[in-house]
Amino acid sequence: MTVETRLDLPEDLIEEAQALGLLTPETLGKLVRDEIRRRRVEQMFDAADRLTKLPGPALTKAEIEAEIQAARRERRAPHARRG
Repeated sequence: MTVETRLDLPEDLIEEAQALGLLTPETLGKLVRDEIRRRRVEQMFDAADRLTKLPGPALTKAEIEAEIQAARRERRAPHARRG
């Protein structure tokens, strides 16, 4: 899939990014993938912080594993419907 994007950046930033090879499709793709991964990890830590603040007994290891598996299935579900 191809997406065309226009970036309005200061000229000096564009020149430096080009000199470092940051504006190639491959590098931009890697940067986006890395940011997606970083945000997912951040969301997991945020969720863990929220869980620790819930009243009641802590989850067992089996319950935690079940929640992880359910979240993975939910995340994969939209992808499974496409193909």
